[in-house]
Amino acid sequence: MKHTMTSYPLSSHPNDGNSQYGGRDLVGYGKSPVNPKWPNGAKLALNFVLNYEEGGENCLLHGDNESEKLLSEIVGAGAYTDQRNANMESLYDYGSRAGFWRLNRLLTSKEIPCTVFAVGMALERNPEACQAMVEARPKWEIASHGYRWWDYQNVDEDVEKEHIARTVDIHEKMIGTRPVGMYQGKPNVNTRKLVVEEGGFLYDSDSYADDLPYWTFGQGGDSKPHLVIPYTLSENDMRFAIPNGFSHGGEFFKFLKDSLDFLLEEGRAGAPKMMSVGLHCRLAGRPGRAAGIAEFLDYVKSKEDVWICTREEIAHHWHEHHHPTKE
Repeated sequence: MKHTMTSYPLSSHPNDGNSQYGGRDLVGYGKSPVNPKWPNGAKLALNFVLNYEEGGENCLLHGDNESEKLLSEIVGAGAYTDQRNANMESLYDYGSRAGFWRLNRLLTSKEIPCTVFAVGMALERNPEACQAMVEARPKWEIASHGYRWWDYQNVDEDVEKEHIARTVDIHEKMIGTRPVGMYQGKPNVNTRKLVVEEGGFLYDSDSYADDLPYWTFGQGGDSKPHLVIPYTLSENDMRFAIPNGFSHGGEFFKFLKDSLDFLLEEGRAGAPKMMSVGLHCRLAGRPGRAAGIAEFLDYVKSKEDVWICTREEIAHHWHEHHHPTKE
């Protein structure tokens, strides 16, 4: 029996029954995902992301009206309005002073490609870290994590637009090239439009909606396709900083290993996917956690059908092999 909108006047909504609405798509690839055709017949594309945020977080010293409250050893911390939080500041400082260098040594010594999600303000504060990122190229991609490590939910569009332009300028100054990827991290519903309008990004990663890249349309006022490479909040060391999350590096290793093994099994059965691993300098950069990551890196390198790559490499592959005009 077909019901009309007027059949249920107290609960009906214009989006009822729609699978695509307001930028959302609840169907995606559906039952039969596209075969990504990863290079060399790989059954899984694996990307490590190193979030470089320290020095771009909320702080009165940065012109903000409250202290930072997220993703630190102080689980459940609240923001201090019009006050500094000395403990929070030093926990963030650890990431840029020590954690970054530990992870840099770990990834480069094992020759592991990675993508850096770099906050523009943070890059400006640490030229030595920027130089290390540059020296790690081409195995390292330095993508944008916005100008500030802010929640952009209620930030005026003009301010966010300026932040995007400013962080591109900072990349060009500190890294020598502009970023081709964007992960705002805490975006709003207009962020993707602003990213597309900027005109120089191959992809953004402000989505957790799939195990494969996908195209969006109608962003930035036209029908030009825009690539989204989804990120993850599960295979992510942020779970060390939430209630009931990981408690030690061994748990992180086990979770990553289980995810990799399951996705590899799917890939070998004919449906290859991608997997992201999110790391933060102040979290994964602690030695006990880094030990779990090192164990996972060794495990991954034993798998011949895993393509360890940057997100930029994934973007170029998708543009070349799966662009809507070619399918």
